[in-house]
Amino acid sequence: MDYIEGHYKRSIFTSNQGFTIGLFKVTKTNIPLMKDYINKTITFTGYFYDLNMEDTYILYGKVVTHPRYGMQFESESFEKVKPTGKDAVKEFFSSDLFPGVGEKLAESIVDTLGDEAIDKILEDPSCLNLVPKLTKMKADKIVFTLKKYDESHEAIVNLTNLGFSMKESLSIYNKYGNKSLKIVDENIYDLMKMNDMSFLKLDKLRDKVNIADDDRRRVRAGILYVMSMIVYQNGDCYLDKEKIGYNLNKLFNLNLSEEVIDEAFDFLNDSGMIVINDDKYYLKEIWDAQEHIVNRLYSLSNLESKKNDLDMLLENMEEIYGIKYNDEQLKAIKKAINENLLIITGGPGTGKTTIIKAICELYGKVNKFSKEQLDKYLVLLAPTGRASKRMSEATGMSAYTIHRFLKWNKDSLEFLINEENRSEAKMVIVDEVSMIDINLFDSLLKGIKPNTKIVLVGDYNQLPSVGPGQLLKDLIMSDCIDMVNLSHLYRQDENSYISQLALDIKENELDERCLETYSDYTFLKCSSQYIKKNLKQLCTKITSKGFDYKEVQVLAPMYKGENGIDLINKELQEIFNPSSDLKREIKYGDVIFREGDKILQLVNRPDDNIFNGDIGVIKYIKYGNTSKSGKNELYIDFDGNIVKYTQKNFNDIKHGYIISIHKSQGSEFKVVVLIMCHSYYRMLYKKLVYTAITRAKKKLILIGEPDAFLQSISDGRENLRNSELLEKIVYKFTTLGAR
Repeated sequence: MDYIEGHYKRSIFTSNQGFTIGLFKVTKTNIPLMKDYINKTITFTGYFYDLNMEDTYILYGKVVTHPRYGMQFESESFEKVKPTGKDAVKEFFSSDLFPGVGEKLAESIVDTLGDEAIDKILEDPSCLNLVPKLTKMKADKIVFTLKKYDESHEAIVNLTNLGFSMKESLSIYNKYGNKSLKIVDENIYDLMKMNDMSFLKLDKLRDKVNIADDDRRRVRAGILYVMSMIVYQNGDCYLDKEKIGYNLNKLFNLNLSEEVIDEAFDFLNDSGMIVINDDKYYLKEIWDAQEHIVNRLYSLSNLESKKNDLDMLLENMEEIYGIKYNDEQLKAIKKAINENLLIITGGPGTGKTTIIKAICELYGKVNKFSKEQLDKYLVLLAPTGRASKRMSEATGMSAYTIHRFLKWNKDSLEFLINEENRSEAKMVIVDEVSMIDINLFDSLLKGIKPNTKIVLVGDYNQLPSVGPGQLLKDLIMSDCIDMVNLSHLYRQDENSYISQLALDIKENELDERCLETYSDYTFLKCSSQYIKKNLKQLCTKITSKGFDYKEVQVLAPMYKGENGIDLINKELQEIFNPSSDLKREIKYGDVIFREGDKILQLVNRPDDNIFNGDIGVIKYIKYGNTSKSGKNELYIDFDGNIVKYTQKNFNDIKHGYIISIHKSQGSEFKVVVLIMCHSYYRMLYKKLVYTAITRAKKKLILIGEPDAFLQSISDGRENLRNSELLEKIVYKFTTLGAR
């Protein structure tokens, strides 16, 4: 393996995770290209622990050429070289590593114990008793420092030899110190407690630490992994034993006995990692979240609240803004101000946004807040960046994603706003609550004070959250929490239909009008094989009429197939953003990213304030020969927030000309084009189609087979999730009683 040997000189940059950029003086190398660098310094990069200028290191890796900084050495692993020879050992003991040991004492140690003094002291510390004039206190300090010095290096080397990367080895050592190897030896799966250690990663290393296929440690860890996997795939809060056991045996490709699995369940339950309750198997964090939500909502509902007379203020607002609130809206606005906890629900066109704006305005007037005070004490939240931006535009106030408000820390994978560090907010309004899972809602409750007023806004007829639970539905169905259901439709004009269509679908009252044309609605009928052709013609027409393609969103339920998202995205790219000599582009696999491309974000990046489902545009591309990183870079503009991507992040994005209905949730678009065909039959059901239709703000165009559309609306199937939140709320509120 290629290496350079020499001395660390200084660091230019060091991250919290140990990633270091620094200078290294080369004394030896086996790389022909590096021969000219012997006795010279070179820039190096890599993950390191506790680098000392006194030590000699061997860095293993490769030479890279940075377009701006020239030749560098990219280290993949390293080792310390113990000092050898009398002069080197003497210099080692007289270095800053050993305070209080000067040159004379270091020389005395080497004269007494010889060139192998380091190994002798590590093997038998009492040999220092032979060194003249060495006090016991100094001898103890030398032994302590030498052991610490040796242990850290040995631990990291052994961890990398087991198969951990240098970064992973540093993470393990930083957390467990000199206990690292003991923990790995006793139960490597204990490392699953760390944020970046998955079961699958650790399981690949089991042979190196003598763990058999049916080892009880592996079975216990496997159960935790399987439970987490199913919970986050299906959205369930709890599971049954049979499903866990089946998936565990499938994962291991074994047939574990019921006795072995039961023993593992008992251990996990007794040690507080899972909760077994009436044959319902919970991950501990989900059980705790559910309990905390119930208790907090009950407590908040029973707090005394001040009843304000709001009629005069509301009349003034109606006069100033030239608006007339209906009875439902007035009820919602008043309850939001006067109650501690309220749910506002309703479909599109029922005035939810109007109500949020009125609540903000009225809350400020009632409390006589300045603009700055209102922004501080009234917090507007949503699960996605686009939804929070909509709230901000509608109200003229700041709005945040929940992750940003709670200050998500990507290193610790924890929220910095929590039970120990709560927000000063006196009231929070949360939109698009149907998208929020119980873990995120639990974190929000922990991050606000127990008396903070909460208004939850959403439509549970939309798709449920990606994560566990069906929060909004359970809260509404419990009938224990104050709620206002908005039913009055505000049409844009007499010939509009989108809001009515959504209501008809929800109420199962769809009729032949859905095939007619309205000012905001069209159904372009065609058979499955002509969908792509007609879609391309439609998009060309939309472009020619001057529509901004960023405001036009094509939706479909599936990625694969002739009419799937993956194939259509490539064809729409050539319509909405064709290649040009004026646009840079790069190829990644079979995908071409081009300046001006519409891009969909696939994963959460809270530190950059972008989230799964956010849509941006490639503002510009930097090629590797001009970028600081020496690699191709994309700069994507998410509504004014420009985020850099390098190749390691390219799997986190895809073209967004056509996206899945699931990814569109929480967003609104001026024009929505929804594809309907029988080949989607596995994914076409009422709740999915309802969600797609309610994304359209100004214009909705359905294209495809009417029968497929009508069939999907009649399919009321719903993935019923295992959740006890509803029952627990009802029990708490009815047994203890609510004020």
